[in-house]
Amino acid sequence: MYDYIIVGSGLGGICFAETALSNGMQIVVFNDDSQKASYVAAGLYNPVILKRFTEVWQSKEQLKLLDEFYSQLEQKLNVKFDIKIPLLRKYFSIEEQNNWFTASDKLGLTDYLSTTIVNKKYSSIDSPYGYGEVLRTGYVDTKLLIDSYINYLSKNNSYVKETFKHSEIIFHDDFVQYKDIKARHIVFAEGFGMLLNPFFNSLPLDGAKGELLLIKAPNLDLDVIIKTSIFVLPVGNDLYKVGATYNWTDKTNTPTKEGKDELLKELRDLIQCDFEVLDHYAGVRPTVKDRKPMLGTHPIHKNLHLLNGLGTRGVMLAPSMAKMLFEHIEHQVELDSYVNINRFKNGFSNLYQNEQKD
Repeated sequence: MYDYIIVGSGLGGICFAETALSNGMQIVVFNDDSQKASYVAAGLYNPVILKRFTEVWQSKEQLKLLDEFYSQLEQKLNVKFDIKIPLLRKYFSIEEQNNWFTASDKLGLTDYLSTTIVNKKYSSIDSPYGYGEVLRTGYVDTKLLIDSYINYLSKNNSYVKETFKHSEIIFHDDFVQYKDIKARHIVFAEGFGMLLNPFFNSLPLDGAKGELLLIKAPNLDLDVIIKTSIFVLPVGNDLYKVGATYNWTDKTNTPTKEGKDELLKELRDLIQCDFEVLDHYAGVRPTVKDRKPMLGTHPIHKNLHLLNGLGTRGVMLAPSMAKMLFEHIEHQVELDSYVNINRFKNGFSNLYQNEQKD
């Protein structure tokens, strides 16, 4: 008898798996590599929504847990994937500088927006107005994290690489059975793949396709993340990740010429040096129309649970959302209304109707 079957090994699935293991639970993880969003993500974390100058929800709590969680996981896996690095937002005018200083006085932003203009000159970037620095930023090498964690699970016979078939779940009074596996609970952390899950697919999961480039630029010489309408993230050896696009209609993991051209145009507007495109990635982020995560328990099948909707902030959200869902399941701690799937009453009425039809 397992405690948890976890479906999905992106950021949400991994963080829930590790939370369960650290609490002495027996788990098995299913994954079929169909969802690429976590794997190809740049992995940036930033406590400020710069477009609107607002603090990320529960940013202080998320950053504290992020530091603790990833540090412990790095030690466990013996890999370094959490990289602390400054993020500089390029100013394009005096007005933008003034807006930055005004925002830095906002409640919740004073700890994150430096009031010192950064005037460092990077040889291949024209920046007459300087930069604003966001504090407490960095990135997680999500590919390294996922590969290392799957390797760890595999060595411990806790990983099954196959497509999970929802129709083969057998429900008992206090446990579920899937093929020859019995478990107290199933946690679905399927990302955009949730739309194929008949137990939760009436909830309003949207999808925002994102594309990124990996470039080599020996003369760029950046030691910070540069943010404009795109970001340029140094990952070592003169390599940089450049992203990201947002496409609300194309729901495939296939890189497109349009996405590449969009990023190249923005990149050439930002840097004045030669570069070579080495790779081009794409994935569909699991976004929700109200921009909030989705956590909760199925209204009929109390052994089925959801961890989804982490969107563009999976690196920051995943440890705290995994902890919140775990405590809800194991200790009946009430979920924050901000993330609880009970907020989608229409979706739940559809779930009941679908169940009655079955």
